[in-house]
Amino acid sequence: MPRFCFIEPCQPVLRDRPPKGADWIHEVKFDGYRVQLHKQGEATAVLSRNGFDFTNRYSTIARALTNVPSKSVILDGELIASSVEGIPEFYALHLRSKRLPPGRLCVWVFDVLELNGADLRSEPLVKRRRHLEGLMRKVEPSAIRLSETFDDPERLLIACEERGLEGIVSKRRAAPYVSGKTHSWIKVKCKAWRAANRERYKLFEAN
Repeated sequence: MPRFCFIEPCQPVLRDRPPKGADWIHEVKFDGYRVQLHKQGEATAVLSRNGFDFTNRYSTIARALTNVPSKSVILDGELIASSVEGIPEFYALHLRSKRLPPGRLCVWVFDVLELNGADLRSEPLVKRRRHLEGLMRKVEPSAIRLSETFDDPERLLIACEERGLEGIVSKRRAAPYVSGKTHSWIKVKCKAWRAANRERYKLFEAN
């Protein structure tokens, strides 16, 4: 079996309002577990944000990763369990994946760090996104899905508020992928989500 090399994830800083301007793109912030998906040949792995191996626990995701058309790849994303209405349910992730109904568990991928042996982290975000979008166009959107980007952060934040989602993440278009906290990624939490998850918010906000 290959040895999967974990990369410390890029982490956004928290702000009250999203940045504006053409230098930024914006994504939905899903309420789940940050994961890193690795593929080498036919071997796959699902690693947590701290590098722990979740492959056996989320075997459906590991199997879906074999369908990504590449010799090797490292994807950054968020693992979620959704409600019947499609809204992420954080506490459902504490269940074993085999107890969740089919189709409720998936990873929304938003970055690619390595592709077919090439380290992409020094490339600007917009170029990494082009690699990712080209790759994901060839994948049936089931257990692994592409997270869309948007240009208007205010409209996106309002839409997330209305749907009970966690918030948004804004990213500099020209930024490389840097492990750890970076001001090139900014997260904004929805007021309704913060009110509904106040106790968990206090415990996990530093993360």
